[in-house]
Amino acid sequence: MEQSTYVEGFHDPEAVKKMAYRQLGNTDMKVSLMSLGGGPLGGIYGHNTEKECIETVHLALKSGINYIDTSPFYGNGRSEEIIGKALKGVPRSSYYIATKVGRYELAIERMFDFSGERVEKSVDKSLKLLGLDYVDVIQVHDLEFADNIDIVLKETLPALQKVVKQGKARYIGITGYPVYLLKEVVEKSNVKIDVVLSYARNTLLDDTLKEYIPFFQSRGIGVINAAAVAMGILCHGNVISWHPAPQDIREACRKAAQHCKESGVDLGRLAVRHSLLMEGVVTHLLGCINVDVLRKNLDSVINPLTPKEEQVNKEVKERFFQPLTHKHWEGVEPVKFRQQLQELRGQQPKEQR
Repeated sequence: MEQSTYVEGFHDPEAVKKMAYRQLGNTDMKVSLMSLGGGPLGGIYGHNTEKECIETVHLALKSGINYIDTSPFYGNGRSEEIIGKALKGVPRSSYYIATKVGRYELAIERMFDFSGERVEKSVDKSLKLLGLDYVDVIQVHDLEFADNIDIVLKETLPALQKVVKQGKARYIGITGYPVYLLKEVVEKSNVKIDVVLSYARNTLLDDTLKEYIPFFQSRGIGVINAAAVAMGILCHGNVISWHPAPQDIREACRKAAQHCKESGVDLGRLAVRHSLLMEGVVTHLLGCINVDVLRKNLDSVINPLTPKEEQVNKEVKERFFQPLTHKHWEGVEPVKFRQQLQELRGQQPKEQR
């Protein structure tokens, strides 16, 4: 096998042969076209057992997926802890792993902390939960929620640089929903950024990421795309309670899902295949709540659409998504977060503030 993370006796050789691998920017990592998102392993998209999660990680790795992404925020450490249990006994050379700093808990007042001091503590806790000496990529999580970008530039990123020098991580990344902000941070940062993770901006709804890829490539930065199904809204039309999409987008997705169902086609598969067509994206993070969803996603990555699926895909785009005036929810979450935080602080006694 040419793939550098292939381990004889551990991997399924036939599955690995079907997986494509690409260089992640200027790093030394050649990563699988599909990577494993750790959000569902933290329970943020619904309940699953620890056993189901561990089985999902094992099958993903043996099937040739060699990049795992997680965060302390996913289940308040649950995702990292479960991944750590799953990785026990797995050859360290068989995978790359990334985690994040900056976003931590569901409680509004404790959700974000981009300070340098918290970064170091967070990395140490993540390594302990993962059972590892180092991660391959350490990322700033959802940097649009920082009070201002200066905090990210002057505290968070320099702290991550220190983490890399200590040997606790190899590369530095940034993540967020507004792609323009990822570009701005790259332009202003004195710390070398190796990877950007963009989510829900390479979908049937919104391909904003496309216009920024040449810039990231010009800097030797590896581009990771997450949430091809737009955080679940492009699966069956169902929307989790916390999804930030406005009503018109929700309704369009519901109608699209219904049309697909009536046509005998899976909307989620159309969404994954759409994302895969964008040139310049190195790997696509797909969250898998269990092995069934993992197998379904692997099939979508490996096998192209049938003529019938192509036709329905065209109908869905033209009938439900192209007419939308707004195809994203940029800015919605940070504004809501700051309003909630202000309200919370206004209710607290002064001595507790």
